[in-house]
Amino acid sequence: MASRVFGFLRDMMIAALLGAGPAAEAFFVAFRLPNMFRRFFAEGAFNIAFVPLFARRLEAEGEVEAKRFAEEALAILLTALIVLTVAAQAAMPWVVWALASGLEEETFDLAVTFSRICFPYILFISLTALLSGMLNAFGRFAAAAAAPVLLNVILLGAMAIGAWLGWSMGPVLAWSALIAGVAQLALVAFAAAQAGLTLRLRLPQITPGVRRLIALGIPGVLAGGVMQINLVVGTQVASYFEGAVVWLWLADRVYQLPLGVVGVAIGVVLLPELSRRFRREDRAGANDAMNRAAEFALVLALPATIALIAMPELITAALYERGAFDAVDTQATALALMIYALGLPAFVLLKIVQPAFFAREDTRTPLRYAVWAMAINLIVAIAGAPFIGWAAAAVGTTLAAWVNFAMTWRGALGLGEGIAADQRLRSRAPKILVSAVLMGGVVAATAALTQSLGPTWRLPGLALAVAAGLGSFGVLGLATGAFHVKDLRAAMRRS
Repeated sequence: MASRVFGFLRDMMIAALLGAGPAAEAFFVAFRLPNMFRRFFAEGAFNIAFVPLFARRLEAEGEVEAKRFAEEALAILLTALIVLTVAAQAAMPWVVWALASGLEEETFDLAVTFSRICFPYILFISLTALLSGMLNAFGRFAAAAAAPVLLNVILLGAMAIGAWLGWSMGPVLAWSALIAGVAQLALVAFAAAQAGLTLRLRLPQITPGVRRLIALGIPGVLAGGVMQINLVVGTQVASYFEGAVVWLWLADRVYQLPLGVVGVAIGVVLLPELSRRFRREDRAGANDAMNRAAEFALVLALPATIALIAMPELITAALYERGAFDAVDTQATALALMIYALGLPAFVLLKIVQPAFFAREDTRTPLRYAVWAMAINLIVAIAGAPFIGWAAAAVGTTLAAWVNFAMTWRGALGLGEGIAADQRLRSRAPKILVSAVLMGGVVAATAALTQSLGPTWRLPGLALAVAAGLGSFGVLGLATGAFHVKDLRAAMRRS
């Protein structure tokens, strides 16, 4: 949550200083590159394969053998990352063209320059992801979750200093992103050392453990690559419409708040938990863990979805409309936000269903589903652009999310005992939805009232609408039986 709050402050500051102009578009394209590779090369595919294998070694063979396996994985990962970084630096103009070929010449040249500065970030953040996976397997989540806060704090500090000294803001953002990667790695490495998880550097070797890691990781890389192709398609389409890269980025950041806080966080905790339970043949425990995770996710994600649909313009105006970011930018970003919000439940629930496959060391099945989702995204985004413009990129992303979730859920039902929705989830899910929809009326009315009072009231109005939404959903949820106070108390206990 702290990371997302500081992320909003970061994006508010970028919007105010750069608007939707060339420097902002160039930076967002440049920063998408290392983030894109990070998500399928490290945090996504690598950890999906690494965490279950590491947890199994830890359970069956002890900490010494688990650390040895982690060191072998580190050697392979580091070697691959160095090769990738060097190759990307040499081919950066082609890499940027593949991501955003529609940029104007000035913006394209800036994007290439910023990308060369930012790209080594992948090296540091991927090593951070490896150490985070180890900490997660030991049930330690705080340091890994806190690391992204450093990125946003460093970017905010750099922009403040740059504005004070009159520096060009584009290079400031690019260099501070690289520095933040070093800081994130240092934080997680310190936490790992405190937990006794210091790793030694080894020469890369293809051991049996590494072979298994690669066998599981390649489908994961491909699945992650498919998801990142969806982002590339969206950026490509947006690059042909002036300002659209920034509009989609800023809208994405808003709906990433509930996705990151709810979906990703629950998925990170659920994967090692399911891995342990499936190894012990504890099907009932695995079933309960998945159902309670889904229930918890719906309690948080559904009201967030309805709120984003009910007041996208107020959210966008309050967060971004100042300085170089004008009313036209607000309208466009609000439209993208509303479209993305429609796919939020699918994104969140996908993070809960996929671990059922990953915990069984099955990365191939989710790959097949991701390929179908990519096809939907490609068709909608490219074919829809001549008719609805840049918004086709957002529509394609949302439809692809629902297709991916529907196929993954249906496939998970075929895994047998330990997957199906239990009676409690089937009873409570409709009540959660009804409570969220009724809350949406309260939020929409509050937002309309505050917007009528003028720009000065945007931030207080947004705070009031959020408070009204939280209060009304809490009352409605208790009244309908969507959740109970004792459940909330139980959820806060570590046991």
